[in-house]
Amino acid sequence: MGQAHKPPPEGVHTVVLGMGDLNGLLRGKRIPAENWANICESGMAMSNATFAIDMTCDVWDTPYTNWDTGYPDMYVMPIGEVHPIPWEEGVVYSFAEVVGADHQPLAIDPRAALVRVLQKAADMEYEVRIGTELEFYLLDKETLKPRDRGIQVYGLARAAELEHVLGPIRRHLTAVGIPIEQSNPEYAAGQVEVNIRYDEALTAADRVVTFRGLVKELGNTHGYHATFMSKPFFAESGNGFHVHHSLWRDGKNQMADNGALSKLGRHYLAGLQKHMVEMSMVSATTPNAYRRRQPYSFCPINNAWGVDNRTVGLRVILGNDSAVRVEKRDGSADCNPYLLLALEIAAGLAGIENELEPTAETTGNAYEEQEHQPIPTDLATAVALARESSLMAEVLGADLLEILIQQSEREIEFIANQVTPVEIERYLENF
Repeated sequence: MGQAHKPPPEGVHTVVLGMGDLNGLLRGKRIPAENWANICESGMAMSNATFAIDMTCDVWDTPYTNWDTGYPDMYVMPIGEVHPIPWEEGVVYSFAEVVGADHQPLAIDPRAALVRVLQKAADMEYEVRIGTELEFYLLDKETLKPRDRGIQVYGLARAAELEHVLGPIRRHLTAVGIPIEQSNPEYAAGQVEVNIRYDEALTAADRVVTFRGLVKELGNTHGYHATFMSKPFFAESGNGFHVHHSLWRDGKNQMADNGALSKLGRHYLAGLQKHMVEMSMVSATTPNAYRRRQPYSFCPINNAWGVDNRTVGLRVILGNDSAVRVEKRDGSADCNPYLLLALEIAAGLAGIENELEPTAETTGNAYEEQEHQPIPTDLATAVALARESSLMAEVLGADLLEILIQQSEREIEFIANQVTPVEIERYLENF
């Protein structure tokens, strides 16, 4: 993304400036067009509590920022091109990065963690390119239930029914600088999937943050509540976030060798496989996300890998050399893309550095395999693994890792202290 120092186009009255918070949610401010030049020069002040709040905006004392430090300002600096928002006349959008009062990266900024990992990749003379697939539900705003019924995955009749909202999502999001490759109904009523074209890794992560935020806005204008929640309905398909990895140098995909996975690609795959289990806390960040990890759900339950196999955690995709890649399939649609990509890429690079080799390929049903490491099925287990992970400590830094662990523990405690409607229905009159 280029520097955003040009004045907004004629007729623009408002600039929306956005960035990703601790959970990869889009936050920011709306700026009068006449003040845009000043924002480009000096930045936009926001409290650094933005990186110490949960998804409900609850704030708590963390080692880095807390009531004693006064939750001081950080500065949001425009970095992206200014794009018109098609459904808001006179309004444009730009993406931003964050710096501290000293104009240096913040230790608790998830985006900064990804920047550091990508600098390491650059030092190794690799450009990391990432393609993303995001699943989400389009629900009735009033009932928060699907308006349609039945499983019609890839169904073109269902796609046509949803075109009044999916069509604008594809067209308008592309116009805002997020190139949409395709969309389709997914494996549940109301569930859809959208593929974003692959690009440099930081750009890809920025686009995911923007995509999720703007899809919720655009869905609302069409009478839908769009949700990326991992498992909104226990008996229905969960929302996944599939990440496609490739490494490039001098315009060539280094993970490809005549249409097959190269030796370097195997090392990268092995690194992902080795560290996949221990970094579960960032691929599934809430207790709800672990409800998605069920056999025969198209969500992986272990770190097996295979070629074009949707039962594994790491799916190798072959073809022409530009298309060869590794798809990591365990991420939930509501996770933070900066944290997810930072750790995944770091794991892959560690595999290259240490010349790791993956296990034997899984050619059948990975759900029935016992020899591969299981992925955690609860957040408490994932937290325990995160505390012991040297990779997570190195990539995220002590302060950010501790904030993420604290948030996870708060979520575990909150959910554990609820009496659910199902419990009332099942137990109240029968005991």
